[in-house]
This record gives sequence, C-alpha cells and structure tokens, in this order.
Amino acid sequence: MSPTSAAATESPWPRSEPAGLTPAPEQLQLRESLRGLLGKHSGIEQVRAAADTGPGYSPRLWQMLVDEMSVTTLAVPEHNGGLGYGTAELAIVLEECGRALACEPVYSSAVLGAHALLAAPEAEDTPLAEVLAGKLIATVSALDPTTDDLRATTGPLGWRIDGTVTDLVGGGSADVVVASAATADGLLLFALRPPENTRRTERRVLDSTRRRADVTVHDCPAVPLTAPDTTATTRTRLRDLATLALACENTGIIDHLLEMTIEYTGTRQQFGRPIGSFQVVKHRLADLLVSLERARSASRYAAALFAQDPDSARLAVAVAGAVCTEAAVHAAEEAVQLHGGVGFTWEHPAHSYFRRALGNEAAQGDARTHRARVAALIGV
Repeated sequence: MSPTSAAATESPWPRSEPAGLTPAPEQLQLRESLRGLLGKHSGIEQVRAAADTGPGYSPRLWQMLVDEMSVTTLAVPEHNGGLGYGTAELAIVLEECGRALACEPVYSSAVLGAHALLAAPEAEDTPLAEVLAGKLIATVSALDPTTDDLRATTGPLGWRIDGTVTDLVGGGSADVVVASAATADGLLLFALRPPENTRRTERRVLDSTRRRADVTVHDCPAVPLTAPDTTATTRTRLRDLATLALACENTGIIDHLLEMTIEYTGTRQQFGRPIGSFQVVKHRLADLLVSLERARSASRYAAALFAQDPDSARLAVAVAGAVCTEAAVHAAEEAVQLHGGVGFTWEHPAHSYFRRALGNEAAQGDARTHRARVAALIGV
C-alpha cells in the first residue's frame, strides 16, 4: 500500500450516520423558540443599534438568551453545570443567530469561551460557573498562538501573565480571556481575568456587529487550563469547534439572504411583471437554494458527528468550513446584486450580512484554507 493510500485509510472517515442528524421534536421546538425571540429583539435596526453601544451587543437580549434559551449551558455536560445536550443543538442556536445577525457573544462566550474552560474541569478556580450563568463574558485567542505575545511565570502568588493578545473577538469588553502563553515548560492554555485598568485597543473591522480588540496585560493573574502535553490537542479541538460554529452561523446567513431575496424579487416589478419570474433570476435563486442545502447538509452533519467524537469529526468539520464559507460569501454577493440599485446602498440589510460573511471568512480561513485541511486529512 502506498503512503498516500495508507494515510487515506487512517483518515477519520465517518462509519455511519451519527445520532442527532435527524431533528428531534425538542430540536424543532428549540429552533422555533429561538427564531421567535430573535425575531422580536434582534431585527436589523436593533442589531445595528446594539453594535454601536459600549459592549457591542445588547446585555438585555444576552441575558434573555442565557436565561430563556440556555445558550451557555446547552451543550455543557451535566456534571459541569450544563444541560447535557450536544453540538447538534448548539448548531441550531448558531444557525438562528446567523439568520438574525445577532451580535451577542454566543459564538465567543457561549461556544468557544465555555468549552475552552471545560478543558480544565477539575480546576475549582476557573470562572466557568460565572460564564455559564452569563455573568461573565469569555472569549478565546488560542487557535493560533503565533499571533499573540504572552509570557507566563509562576511564583508564590500563582501564575502571572504579561503581553498582548491581538485581534480578540469581543476583546473590548470581555471579562475572561483564554489564550496560549509561553512558559518554561512549553506552551499552556490559560484563563485570564484582565483588571479594569487593562489597555484595550479597539480594531477597525469590516463587521461592526462583531468587534475585535487588542488586549495588553501586565502581571495579570491566570489559571492554567492545560498541561504542556495537552495544549496542542485542546487548541486543535477549539479550532475545529470555531470552524464548525461559523459554518453553522453561515448556514443561517444564507437561509435569511435567500428568503429576503425571494421576497424582494417576487414583488419588484419590471416590464409589468415581477423580476423573479424572469428565467435568469430563477436560475440564480435556484443556485442559491442548492448552496443553502449543501451548507445545511455539511454543517449539520459535522455538528452531529462532533457531538459523538470531536476527533473523528475533523474531516467533516473541514468540509463544512469550505462549503459554508464559500456559500455564504456567494449568497451575500447575489443578494446585493439581485436587490438591484437599493441593494448597492450600504444602508440595506444585505450589506450587514455581507460584512459578517466576510468577517467569518477572515476569522477561520477561506474555502481554500479549509480544502487544504481536507486534502491533508485524506492524505492527498
């Protein structure tokens, strides 16, 4: 057997349909409840207004998502204070947040922050309980440690960290930062609680509904979440979770853009008939529908597989990243164009979705990046 064939044989190929792929009644109810809540409190004007506030989101809506929809505890094991569901249910939350373009810290805190803190479930001094309760907002900058410059030392007062975390999602208002830092024993993952006088430099970003900042800390108390031999594995799983989360969010974005565009082309008249009746427009809408179904299939399958075993889901996650990223950007471009002259104004909602799609692409890589991961996993 050739090396390439051997690598392909050892790749994490799915063996059967994962449990949770077919929606259960409670999952349909979760989706309906979330859509109703976000439809009432996260319209496009509400999103834009919340994004311009100090924290960059609506604290009221965030607390409703935590208290009424349990977004922080949904996919957390029961023995850690969660509800014990999996990423299949979390995928529903992320899809609906993408549809509504919600700017609340679901992706950064409820998904990445909470699951990063679960890397040290035995540690009693982590802020996991406060993050799950929504009282503290967490964010993660541990996926590519080469972008950060953090150094950690330990002494009588415990671990202390100095340096700068760059391009941190929600970094301007985050209470807890999870990041990789260099130690004498190697790279470790830490949970930091930056003090009030921490220097936070807001970045100029394309997507104002998901702000980013650089955070500089000095002698900041920190709690280690990993050991030198587990840091790489934990970071890889978090990267896969981040890719999956944005794939699900992109699926929701495509869904809303297609719905919005069908409604517009069905009412906009030209030459005495709706433009949606023209064959060229029908074909473009049909292509968008195909893209949506491909994205749904890829993201939901990856989420169901990830719930069973994150390591065996790596290939499915990479496929979902490639399919959903490309489809979201394409859907946003088509929505802008098919809305005609009004679609090319920045004030139109399509542009906010376009910016989020491009921001997601920048955060976890474009379709080519994910396809390269697919190729590496299957040994091509």
